[in-house]
Amino acid sequence: MLALPSRHSSLTLLGTVVLAQVLLLAVQIKSQGQVRLMRVWTVGIISPFQRAGSWMVDRAHNTWSGYVWLKGAERENEVLRTEVERLKLRNANLEGRAAEADRLAGLLGFLQAHADVPMVPARVIGGSADTVSRTIYINRGEKDGLKRDLGVITPEGVVGKILEAYGHTSQVLLLTDKYGGVGALLANSRTQGSVGGLGEPLMQMKYVSNDEEVPLGERVLTSGQDRIFPKDLPVGTVAEVKPGNPFKQIRVKPAAHLDRLEEVLVLPTQKELEPLKAAEPSAGKGSAAPARPK
Repeated sequence: MLALPSRHSSLTLLGTVVLAQVLLLAVQIKSQGQVRLMRVWTVGIISPFQRAGSWMVDRAHNTWSGYVWLKGAERENEVLRTEVERLKLRNANLEGRAAEADRLAGLLGFLQAHADVPMVPARVIGGSADTVSRTIYINRGEKDGLKRDLGVITPEGVVGKILEAYGHTSQVLLLTDKYGGVGALLANSRTQGSVGGLGEPLMQMKYVSNDEEVPLGERVLTSGQDRIFPKDLPVGTVAEVKPGNPFKQIRVKPAAHLDRLEEVLVLPTQKELEPLKAAEPSAGKGSAAPARPK
């Protein structure tokens, strides 16, 4: 007796036949682009997986390339940082040399402009470690003819005086030290007094009457009466004026840069000297000839 196919077997057989017919039609039928429908379906099914695989491969390649690039960039950055630091040091060194050349040129010009005044150039080699004392040390001493109480100046103005002279070095007491001082006068009124240090950046001018008009910014010059400095050297400028009892309270800003001294000039004699002349700028090629006397 023959066995009849079950319901499920019939459905399976029907589905298989329908699928076979669809596949045969897909192989035979072409799309509008003259591509067989079977190929279109296959490409549509495979494309998402292909794109995902391609994306993963590209991502891995880019990650590796980025890692390799970053390692190379890190090495290059390290080399560049080292080069930048080297160039900074070299630039600082060149700037220091240029500044020193400018200072020495100014010092030489000052010496040439005052060739008739004996002066000994010296380099500052140290300063006082005491916060109260205002002193420096220079590389000239008794072997160079220096001794106590000789005046020390720069082209900008008065610095102080020799406190102690040794064989090859000397200690200089700055004007701003509380024991420093110089005979002085006001440039406009020629009123005389004395300028002394207070152990701080500004100095004090003493013995000026309350009746005297002292404008801010007025120049203070040496009076020459202390027998150390010649007359009319720059001491400083008036920075503050207050009435006092019995004299005005006048604060003076030093003319010389006492906080950054590197080279100074020593006046090797205590006798009266002619006033130092201001350095005159050299005439250019286009300068007019002096007028003839009538």
